[in-house]
Amino acid sequence: MAARLSNIYRLGLKELWSLWRDPALLLLIAYTFTVALYVGATAAPEGLHRAAIAIVDEDHSALSGRIAAAFYPPRFTPPAHVTGAAADAGMDAGSYTFVLDIPPNFQRDLLAGKKPQIQLAVDATRMSQAFTGSGWIQQIVLDEITTFLQRFRASTTPAVDVVVRQRFNQSLDPSWFGAVTELANNITMLSIILTGAALIREREHGTIEHLLVMPVTPTEIMLSKVWAMGLIVLCAALVSLTLVIRAALGVQLQGSVGLFLACVALHLFATTSMGIFMATVARSMPQFGLLLILTLIPLQMLSGGMTPRESMPDAVRWLMSLAPTTHFVSLSQAILFRGAGLEVAWPAMAALAAIGSALFALALARFRKTIVHMA
Repeated sequence: MAARLSNIYRLGLKELWSLWRDPALLLLIAYTFTVALYVGATAAPEGLHRAAIAIVDEDHSALSGRIAAAFYPPRFTPPAHVTGAAADAGMDAGSYTFVLDIPPNFQRDLLAGKKPQIQLAVDATRMSQAFTGSGWIQQIVLDEITTFLQRFRASTTPAVDVVVRQRFNQSLDPSWFGAVTELANNITMLSIILTGAALIREREHGTIEHLLVMPVTPTEIMLSKVWAMGLIVLCAALVSLTLVIRAALGVQLQGSVGLFLACVALHLFATTSMGIFMATVARSMPQFGLLLILTLIPLQMLSGGMTPRESMPDAVRWLMSLAPTTHFVSLSQAILFRGAGLEVAWPAMAALAAIGSALFALALARFRKTIVHMA
């Protein structure tokens, strides 16, 4: 037993030295857990934020001026006052998401009891802003028209006072949720890439034949790659959690970091095994990259990090319950945001350990078969 542990330890050190001599992978690790995580958490906020709007004011009345002045940051950029031709050109160029066209004599017709129309053009290719923004614009225009006609801004007292309290993210900052989701996605991606690249690199360099003549077993070879690459990703995740998520983004983490790292270790056991299995299927790094795309996109999009699992079809929910990312994303949010302890997290941790064991056994069987063909 001691000899096996020594072999696993020394083979793992060999993997660490191989990674140290690969500056491209080192740069990828540093970029993924710092710049990529920060950009991914902050670049795409939810809701309406600084939407570009232009106003074609053909009325030049007091009411049209009130309507134009009602659009201001942070939901909208300051409105650009343009002509009709310039508005069409701006929409074609993608400069404006919304164009509000106020027709001539709009205020006069409104005061005369007529029903004038205002045209709102929406660039529907910007889906996240188009759907939410059109509703906001309609509400703003109607409020300004109502206030203008009534000569005062009415305030109604609701019959029921609804008190809203936001838990776990009191400021409703979308970067908090995005940061943890990006961290989970990056852990999954890097662990698969590093273990798969380590095995394919040995095959391309011919060093796998050297291992075959050594007194080591396929299990020892696999375990060495698992612990070495898993340790690198685990350390990178801890640094990213401390320096990027806590310090740079200011996310207030509620739960135990130690428990979260234990969940990361279980998840890495599953994903590194997945990376080795994929490396035995692919024959080169380009093939491995294509296989990674086919595997990684469903794992990230259907794990519950981007879309709640409750909104997915039952068949997809059942199928994704067999994926390690589903349980890891759930654990990350429960521990880091809601402060869940072991009494809450242990069922998902047990499921993660079971999935990891199954993936390791499958990868080991495939790895042994591949070695037999190479010998």
